[in-house]
Amino acid sequence: MTRTAEITRNTNETKIRVAINLDGTGQQKLNTGVPFLDHMLDQIARHGLIDLDIECIGDLHIDAHHSVEDTGITLGMAVAQAIGDKKGIRRYGHAYVPLDEALSRVVIDFSGRPGLEMHVPWKRAMIGNFDVDLAHEFFQGFVNHALVSLHIDNLRGENAHHQCETVFKAFGRALRMAAELDDRAAGTIPSTKGSL
Repeated sequence: MTRTAEITRNTNETKIRVAINLDGTGQQKLNTGVPFLDHMLDQIARHGLIDLDIECIGDLHIDAHHSVEDTGITLGMAVAQAIGDKKGIRRYGHAYVPLDEALSRVVIDFSGRPGLEMHVPWKRAMIGNFDVDLAHEFFQGFVNHALVSLHIDNLRGENAHHQCETVFKAFGRALRMAAELDDRAAGTIPSTKGSL
């Protein structure tokens, strides 16, 4: 079974293509026009062992908001398509990831219901040219279209770059765990309802 997807999403603000392989090796080709976002997407690919090919042409002459949010939306759409009917997946995933003084926890559930709880006490508003508020916009777009419940908590950290990087690394690892196929549950839906 191949768990891949390719989604193209074009609006008046962005033109985005996302190709994904949930059973990859962490290969990535990233060009969103937002270098820090590319750095964070690289964390998802490498730590989630997900192959990602993402291109975005956005209205960066305004700011990075639309490019970041719409990349999250399109990635969510791709994950939803690639995961398919969810038979045999683990459904839940979690990860704690440290980076020097920073520590974050991410928990994900392929519940079929979108929900985001994100609690990051950012130590500054900007990481280079990247507005930290856009991390929330990325994950909100993702959960709305991947139809997952996602809990993100930065437990400690003094450096905003470290805080953000631990969040994205933990997200990649949690996503990998939740999307993994469980041989013991082959062909079954991990829900008492019988559907997700």
